[in-house]
Amino acid sequence: MSISEKVAEPRILVFAGSRRADSLNRKLAQAAARALTRAGATVSYIELKDFPMPLYDGDFEISEGVPAAARSLGKLLRDADGFAIASPEYNGSFSPLVKNVIDWITRPEPGGQHSSAFRGKIAGLLSASPGGGGGHRGLRHLRELLENLRVGVISEQVIVPRALEAFDANGDLVREADVAALNEWTEKIVTAAREVAHAAA
Repeated sequence: MSISEKVAEPRILVFAGSRRADSLNRKLAQAAARALTRAGATVSYIELKDFPMPLYDGDFEISEGVPAAARSLGKLLRDADGFAIASPEYNGSFSPLVKNVIDWITRPEPGGQHSSAFRGKIAGLLSASPGGGGGHRGLRHLRELLENLRVGVISEQVIVPRALEAFDANGDLVREADVAALNEWTEKIVTAAREVAHAAA
């Protein structure tokens, strides 16, 4: 493989905004990770339960510093060209787990800049819900937050309503409309992340 071909393989970090073992958004994140891999991306799929963090507290940060889990996750994000979040919708917004992770990762390292791990990255958003809305309201808020952090969020989203019926026993999407939406989303985020990878080369 040539150097240019290696550069063309974007690195994408994928995770769900839920720690539940049977989370619908965990299934969606895993389906997205498989689709991204098939599309030629170098994918790192992680579980947020492996990066435990306390609720953000400024006094805790002063006395204890940024948690090791937040620093580790921040490094994974810095090393990636883009990332994907499958977030559940809680009361019309995205999950508090995602908010807390973002709050900690944006904290600067000594001598560093606030939110430096996010700036210039590409993001793709997904959501699954048992209801008919598919979680789209939460993604609107998440998009606004990420764009405030200077993340380039692709316009395409994967919204999976009535998600209890959307996956087969292997965790793959079964409805044609959902599969088509995931494929279009995958193409867009891989293309955008590849551009970031080329620019950084």
